[in-house]
Amino acid sequence: MTISSRGRYALRMMIDIAENCSEGFVPIKEISKRQNISVKYLEQIVSQLTKSGLLRSGRGSQGGYALTKAPKEYMVGEILRVAEGGTIAPVACLANENFNCNRRDFCQTLDFWKGLRDAIDKYVDSTTLQSLMKDGTPKRRGRASGQ
Repeated sequence: MTISSRGRYALRMMIDIAENCSEGFVPIKEISKRQNISVKYLEQIVSQLTKSGLLRSGRGSQGGYALTKAPKEYMVGEILRVAEGGTIAPVACLANENFNCNRRDFCQTLDFWKGLRDAIDKYVDSTTLQSLMKDGTPKRRGRASGQ
């Protein structure tokens, strides 16, 4: 299982907004510069996060994006699921109930995959956005590179 760049960037964006929330709305251009992610790609991601209620937007010269709740109230799992389109399952047969697998009734590995999915869910659903922030407080950093 691989979390896509969309999921990784969504998480980085949410951390960036959480770290800079003391300034009100955070402009997407500033996030782009700090995270070294194109504005165009962030606009696609922020649209999903806003529609799902994880972010709110503000217009005008002081506009941008802000969290809808405190960083300690966000679980990494909910952010990743929104960005990844609803699931972070390790195999297709667990990602989609309508997935038609002719081996499902006698699959010897299905329980293994369910266990892996449950372990992943438990981990991402017990990790908060705040816990990913250094010391859980807003901070400044220069332009990021890599993941």
